[in-house]
Amino acid sequence: MHGTPRPRAGGRPGVRAVVQSASFSATHAAMYDAILQALRRGDAGQALTDAQLLAQQQPGDARAHQLVASALRATGDEAGAMAAIERALELSPDDADLHLARAGLLIGARKLDDAQAALARSTGLDPNQFPAYVVQAQLALGRGDLDDAERLMRTAARIAPEHPHVAAIEGTLALRRGDADAALAILSRAAERAPGDLQLRHALAFAYLAKGHFAFAEAALRALLEANESDPLRALLADVVRRQGRAEDAAELLAPLAARDAVPPALHRLLGEIELDAQRPERALAHLRTALAAAPHDRRTLVAIVEAWRRLGDVEDARNTLDAALATHVQAPDLWRARLAFEPFADGGAREVVERWRAAMPDHIPALEAMVAVHDVAGEDDANEALVRRIVELEPGHAQAELRLLDLILRRDPDAAIARVRSLIAQAQDPGARRMLRGLLGRTLDVAGRVDEAVAEWAALQAEVAHERLPLPPLSGAPSPLPAQGAVAADAPGTLLLWGAPGSLVERIAATFEVGGAPLRADRYGTNPPPDGFQRYESAAELVDGRVSADMFVAQWRAQLAARQAADGSLVDWLIWWDNAFAVALRAQLPEALLMVALRDPRDMLLDWLAWGAPAPLAIESPVAAATWLAAQLEQLADLIDCNFVPHRVIRLDALADDPQGLAAAMSDALDAPIPPAPAQALGPARFAPGRWRAYAAPLREAFATLTPVARRLGYPDA
Repeated sequence: MHGTPRPRAGGRPGVRAVVQSASFSATHAAMYDAILQALRRGDAGQALTDAQLLAQQQPGDARAHQLVASALRATGDEAGAMAAIERALELSPDDADLHLARAGLLIGARKLDDAQAALARSTGLDPNQFPAYVVQAQLALGRGDLDDAERLMRTAARIAPEHPHVAAIEGTLALRRGDADAALAILSRAAERAPGDLQLRHALAFAYLAKGHFAFAEAALRALLEANESDPLRALLADVVRRQGRAEDAAELLAPLAARDAVPPALHRLLGEIELDAQRPERALAHLRTALAAAPHDRRTLVAIVEAWRRLGDVEDARNTLDAALATHVQAPDLWRARLAFEPFADGGAREVVERWRAAMPDHIPALEAMVAVHDVAGEDDANEALVRRIVELEPGHAQAELRLLDLILRRDPDAAIARVRSLIAQAQDPGARRMLRGLLGRTLDVAGRVDEAVAEWAALQAEVAHERLPLPPLSGAPSPLPAQGAVAADAPGTLLLWGAPGSLVERIAATFEVGGAPLRADRYGTNPPPDGFQRYESAAELVDGRVSADMFVAQWRAQLAARQAADGSLVDWLIWWDNAFAVALRAQLPEALLMVALRDPRDMLLDWLAWGAPAPLAIESPVAAATWLAAQLEQLADLIDCNFVPHRVIRLDALADDPQGLAAAMSDALDAPIPPAPAQALGPARFAPGRWRAYAAPLREAFATLTPVARRLGYPDA
């Protein structure tokens, strides 16, 4: 008896659906994998073909459309990629990964607010969406919202605390907040765990740059460039190489970009700057011309091209090129300033250019200021005063104009000038401006001969700000006996240490070095001074009692040279203070170092310090306290001169402070090397004439009595 045939499994509809579904899934999983493999190996064309085929076969598969978007983005079709990801989101609007992918496209299109919204949607759908928090934190860093970046970083850290991208954000946050040491520590530790992570390397490169570790920054940037070719990254690498003094290598790095048909103006500018560093002004000029034509308002380009013309001595080409640019950009102040650089003020050429500038921009303050300079050279005080008053009308409180107007009034009526300064002080809202004006009031009282009032004003002002200033360095002195003076090696670099006590006008020697192209390092007076023994107040006492050895002291100094772009030790190191205890280290471990010291009559130094301040903002609690410290400091100088503790040269600036040629000649004689004079304006405004201290003998009697013995010892008369 035949029963009803039992159907085969394949004939049953439910089983068939399951089998077909499994077969389909396996097929498409293989296609997904093939597309991803093509993207990984950089074959965007094959990936796009396969992804589009998959999307045609499965139009309702959001994953297929996401792969199409990835392939289109890899080919550079950002608009097509966005359309594909939007289609995927229509099919799966609650997919956190798709919102994250869309955010990435929006970031690439610089639609940052939309990207932020997409990322928020992604994390809202999936609170564990780690990449979204990371990208949100990066966006917060980009817009400068450090607190929000830190909040998002902490959320990401709860999901994946050891992930290198968390460390990259944490390190970047530390860097943005000014703590480069902490940033470097965080990023270095993370880089040991994940040496191949590109985001981490990128952050680490900038931490190295912030610390001035250019060689390490270069290594990090080269690794990034090998992993991911990028024009901005290559330009940054070239700039880092250039900052290490290898301009030709930097130019070679940029050669592939320069060979293209369309080169951005900023790249031409960078190439021009690098060629200037490589001492190839002809090549520089070719690039800078192109940059100037594309961006005639760009100040950095103008500075570089003016320098190229200056080195080539081609004044006529400079005039013609700049006049052509001004014909179509007549309201570009920096172009006018550049044009003025090629006209002498003495023979009327500058006047003609400034008149053209004023015709184009009648009430433009820089144009008026330029005409003030023309009148100054010609001695046209009346015309000058009218112009200066016009500047003050246009911009009340304009500091330079007010000072110029005050100077003009002071020449004819000192009492009127005093009244004007007092009026400006009463109007000043900013505490810094008020203090500057009070110092000016003291100097105005000096011109009027009211010296008691001048001293009272300066002393009160200095005492008021003393708590904001550096304490006076403690003084130790050279121990006895000192180590023997070491022999100078034949190939030793030229190391010059420059120092002058407050009021010595050492800054004029520094300015002469700088203008003359000497490798002056004034970073000890900036925000990121080298952390070596010359900078630390404790170091003199440590050398005397043996807590710091001579070789350790000099090793610390040498360790900072690369960051200061003086790796070979050839530099002029401008010190903020001096102690004869330093001779312990220098004689034995740095015998090639020569100390250059600025000196004036100690009484004039104290008066200048009170009235004008000093490059190092040292506190003056009272004139007598300042005189006591200054006398001890100068007694050390007298000991150094008498005992020749270290090789030294003393430049007496009493008659040279306002004489650029005489100062340069004295420096040249001291070093047996030619030093060109600086322009008078580079030295700063004129100070008190030598011997001006005598007018203050009564109000500063006690302070001057403290200084007279050391003044006598240094060769100055008692009275």
